[in-house]
Amino acid sequence: MTTSSSSSSSSSSSTTSALSALGNLIKLLPTGTVFLFEFLSPVLSNNGKCHTVNKILTAILIGVCGLSCVISCFTDSYTDKHGKTHYGIVTTSGLWTSGSDSSSSKDKKEEEGSKYKLRFSDFVHAGISVLVFAVVVILDAHTVDCFFPSLESSEHTLVSVLPVVIGAVSSAVLMVFPSSRHGIGYPSTSSSSSESSSAV
Repeated sequence: MTTSSSSSSSSSSSTTSALSALGNLIKLLPTGTVFLFEFLSPVLSNNGKCHTVNKILTAILIGVCGLSCVISCFTDSYTDKHGKTHYGIVTTSGLWTSGSDSSSSKDKKEEEGSKYKLRFSDFVHAGISVLVFAVVVILDAHTVDCFFPSLESSEHTLVSVLPVVIGAVSSAVLMVFPSSRHGIGYPSTSSSSSESSSAV
């Protein structure tokens, strides 16, 4: 009886861990960035029939969207005592917010300590974010046709298998380095917890 309960608890903990890693993987790519890429890619790449100008414009789009994915990994947010959400960039000394909110940012830095400081895991998430975005680019037929118009069937197989491998590696890495950031576009912890408590 104890063996079955311990095996079910370990099974549920591994399921929870896997779902948490999947959630972290989903958080890596800003939805707006992926939407922008998927929307502009067919237009800029001329539906895969690229000329030199199309290649340059598509490369710029990929670079800007990739940079957006990286920058979003270094953003975080918090909700102040008045219920206002503040967004900022994570630095070695804490969360940097712009403008008139600097006093509340200083209070938050002192209150939370190292929670908002730049960590090694932020760089890991940025690298994984670029890898996952590269998978999105590889899966886009217009972009592949633009840059590699004459792929052979064996190379097509590699292109179709590579996203699965990168997804598995990314999920494994995110299980080791889970994300606790709530960057631009994601609700902060205190706001989401207050919303759930107000809903009860």
